Amino acid sequence: MPLTLVILGRQGSGKGTQAALVAEHYGVIHISTGDMLRAAVDAGTELGLRAQAVMDAGDLVGDDIMIGIVRERLGAADIQAHGVLLDGFPRTTAQADALAHILGGSGPDVAVNLDVPIAEVTQRMLTRGRADDTEETIARRLELYEAETAPLLDWFEQRGRLAVVDGLGTEDEVFARLCRIIDDI
Repeated sequence: MPLTLVILGRQGSGKGTQAALVAEHYGVIHISTGDMLRAAVDAGTELGLRAQAVMDAGDLVGDDIMIGIVRERLGAADIQAHGVLLDGFPRTTAQADALAHILGGSGPDVAVNLDVPIAEVTQRMLTRGRADDTEETIARRLELYEAETAPLLDWFEQRGRLAVVDGLGTEDEVFARLCRIIDDI
């Protein structure tokens, strides 16, 4: 399979912007968790219908459904031909284990963590002016991200698949750092 990448980073780290740049530059397919769920629901697959029922009930889609949807999506012809940049998956070590199994090895080629200090991402989110971006809600989301992601970062690091990239600077500076990591794979 061509490149298999995972991008991680706190909310406000510029992850979405950098993911789009990486996908365009390397020709990989950028897939977010939300995109995968919507596509499975729209296609009416068995997993998509199960996910829809869970979401309609107001619950979060569990690992079993999410892993199945990822397995289906990674088997698609476009991913097989061009590779993938996963954004939002895996979120847990159980999902990372499943991803490694799906890929038939120790996981993706690299998981890149865009490292931007909490004070900076908080300021970025406050200045974008969304109604739900208060200091309290931002702090709560960042605490949850830290608690969920720390074990995941350890998982990738233990397998020699983690690259931490300084996410401060211009879009071009951060993108150049990402390219150096990916080019060295």
